[in-house]
Amino acid sequence: MSEPLMFPAVDPVALQIGPLAIRWYALAYMTGLLGGWQLMKYLAGRIAGSGMILLSDPEIDDYLVWVTLGVVLGGRLGYVLFYKPDYYLDNPLEVAALWHGGMSFHGGFLGVLVATILFCRFRGIPLLFLLDLAAMVAPLGLMLGRLANFINGELWGRVADPSVVPWAMVFPGAGPDPRHPSQLYEAGLEGLALLVVMLVLFFRFPAVRLRFGVLTGVGMAGYGCARFFVEFFREPDAFLGVFWGGISMGQILSLPMVVFGIWLMSWAWKRPA
Repeated sequence: MSEPLMFPAVDPVALQIGPLAIRWYALAYMTGLLGGWQLMKYLAGRIAGSGMILLSDPEIDDYLVWVTLGVVLGGRLGYVLFYKPDYYLDNPLEVAALWHGGMSFHGGFLGVLVATILFCRFRGIPLLFLLDLAAMVAPLGLMLGRLANFINGELWGRVADPSVVPWAMVFPGAGPDPRHPSQLYEAGLEGLALLVVMLVLFFRFPAVRLRFGVLTGVGMAGYGCARFFVEFFREPDAFLGVFWGGISMGQILSLPMVVFGIWLMSWAWKRPA
């Protein structure tokens, strides 16, 4: 058997100023939100260039606040309800202890969806148009978040044979066995690859970006497929294990996204631009 790689230990604290510690995970969230905010302004400007001014820069500034609340509240509540409901029922004060970790992408997705629906209703903005923009920038945050998971040495993959998987590595806290660096798989598929696909569709195919809802469907189905695939290499949560036929909670939550995303793409494409 080949020698496995050792996890490149990186201090999870990116910057320490006195008692204030700024962690890579927090920086990933901040950079993802701020980067997505600027990318959304650019994409909205491209649509405005075709004569459809549906969203102003000040409205995007306001939307950033709504999205931030949706990500944080939805991500936390999703983790509480989907992954550890019994624990938090017995320890309700722990629900607010975000510094202990525990965020769910699927919960964050629902939080952003609710925030977007309310924002559009209050501002009179076409819902599918704004959802398309949000779907375009979401992979950037996903990529940065998964890289932060890797730096933190958390959410590691399943045990792997280094002679078959030369990049398998030993993670601190995961025992002596080499494992798939599944955080990097997720960063590459859910993040970078999905971002590239979405940008190519947006810039190369005007009919796609002008049929509002298609890009939202692509984003949902694309994320769901990528997450479902990577779950085969990611270690299931110890407190949940796997369910019927070896399926994980992440896969269970991703399947509805794939189905709804495909339906939304089909429905939106048939609508007149």
